[in-house]
Amino acid sequence: MKTNILIIITLALFAGKLSAQTQIIAHRGFWNIEGSAENSISSLQNAQRERFFGSEVDVHVTLDGVVVANHDDDIQGLVIIEHTFAQLQGVRLQNGESIPTLESHLKLLPDNPDTKLIIEIKPKREQAQEDRVVAAVLKLVEQMNMEKYVEYISFSKYICQELKRLSPSSIVLYLASTPAAALTPQELKEIGLDGLDYHFRLIAANPHWIKESKESGLITNVWTVNNEETMKEMLALEVDFITTDYPLLLRRLINER
Repeated sequence: MKTNILIIITLALFAGKLSAQTQIIAHRGFWNIEGSAENSISSLQNAQRERFFGSEVDVHVTLDGVVVANHDDDIQGLVIIEHTFAQLQGVRLQNGESIPTLESHLKLLPDNPDTKLIIEIKPKREQAQEDRVVAAVLKLVEQMNMEKYVEYISFSKYICQELKRLSPSSIVLYLASTPAAALTPQELKEIGLDGLDYHFRLIAANPHWIKESKESGLITNVWTVNNEETMKEMLALEVDFITTDYPLLLRRLINER
């Protein structure tokens, strides 16, 4: 009987250790591989195949309301918000794919529940434009019943707060890259966000934010960590997530620990 109890305790401790382990998010999907491209459908499929925790994707809304995946506001000289989806159909990604929609990404999620889609909504120059993209993204996710498969991030505090206001159960992290833009864990808690998603230099300069976040029940993520030494530094801080263009390297370092 005592032996069984010891086994149960050991397994519970082991499971707790695994759950506390830093998880991997593929930056713009796992694109850094032959035949893929940033924010492409194949980059999501590659991340799903490797069963990374998350595959990040950047989104914008076209003139006619279609949510598409692309890092910048424009693609090959075409400003996304000023063109219809049909007008963007001639655009090809580096791997030959046409510009993908968020809908096409979402369709792949139920069959691969181990990998969440981390949706980054880019800030806009006008609040009305931010309202438009938030509404379009949430409507699509809700219509497809994909809420449990996605999380959200943004450099816009307003976008983050709107996401939480309109979808309180969603996980929303605030992005920052400079001291001027960064919010402390206490400030994030006060405005109702779920955590921070900061450039690794911000965390290196403020390592106490990781401890403070954990004590406040906030999630911690750092980006874009591509250097092996920096990966080790962030792993030593026990951040919850690391976003990287080199997820296989990060996995090796995690396994070595």
